Amino acid sequence: MADDPLSGAVALVTGASSGIGAATARRLAREGAAVMLVARRRDRLDEVVSGIEKNGDLAYGLEADLTRPEIADEVVQQTVDRLGRLDVLINNAGIMLLGPALHTTVAEWDRMVALNVAGLLHVTHAAVPHLIGSAATSPRQVADLVNVSSTSGRVARPGSSVYNLTKFGLNGFTESLRQELITEHVRVSVIEPGTVDTELVDHLAGVVGAAARRQVDGIEALRADDVADAITYIVTRDRRIAVNELLVRAAEQTW
Repeated sequence: MADDPLSGAVALVTGASSGIGAATARRLAREGAAVMLVARRRDRLDEVVSGIEKNGDLAYGLEADLTRPEIADEVVQQTVDRLGRLDVLINNAGIMLLGPALHTTVAEWDRMVALNVAGLLHVTHAAVPHLIGSAATSPRQVADLVNVSSTSGRVARPGSSVYNLTKFGLNGFTESLRQELITEHVRVSVIEPGTVDTELVDHLAGVVGAAARRQVDGIEALRADDVADAITYIVTRDRRIAVNELLVRAAEQTW
C-alpha cells in the first residue's frame, strides 16, 4: 500500500533465518519495504522468504558468510542490483558463546569477533554509501542503520567477557558512526535487547548452556516479535526524529 510507512523502501536484514532477524524482516515487509534477507542456513531462509511472499510482500534471500569481506560487499551489491536501492540496514547477525576465559578456546572467541564485529563492519562499510544515496533521493528523506546489540553491551557479567567485548564495542562504534552520518541524513541507532527466547541460547553447550537456559526459563523472556516491533518503531519515525538508543528488557529481568 502506498500509505505504508516504508512503501518504496528497501531493507537488508542480516541473520534473518530465525529469531529477531526473521521477525524483523517479516515486520518491515508488512510496513511496505522490499526486504533482502541474509543468513547462512538456506533452508530456513527460504522458509521465511516464502512466508513473507504468501502475505503478498516482496522478499529475497541470500545465503552468505558475512565474515568474509568480499561476500559482505557482494551481498550489499546484490541487494542494490536486484531491488534498486538500499534504505534500511539491520545488522542483526551474531553469535553468543559463553564460558569462563580459563576454559574457553580461542577459536570460540575468534568466531564471535569474526561475526559480531568484523562481519558487521564489512556489511556496514559496503552499505553506507548506498544509504547516503537513498537518503538524498527517497521521499522519506532519510535512511536508517540499526545495530542489534544487547544488555551485554551495558552490563558485564562473569563468563561472557568476549561477548561483552563485541557488544560494548558495537555500542561505541554505533555512537561514533551516528555522529559522522548526521549531516548525510542517515540515522544510526542501536537496540539493546535483554533476554529473548531465541535460538541464541541453543548455541551454548554443557553446564554453560544449561545455566543460560535456566535463566531464560526463570522469567518471561522477550519474544523475537517484541524486538522486531522496537526496530520497526525506530525506522518508521518521521525524518525529524532519531531514536539513537533503545534498551528493551524483559519486564522481570534484573540485569
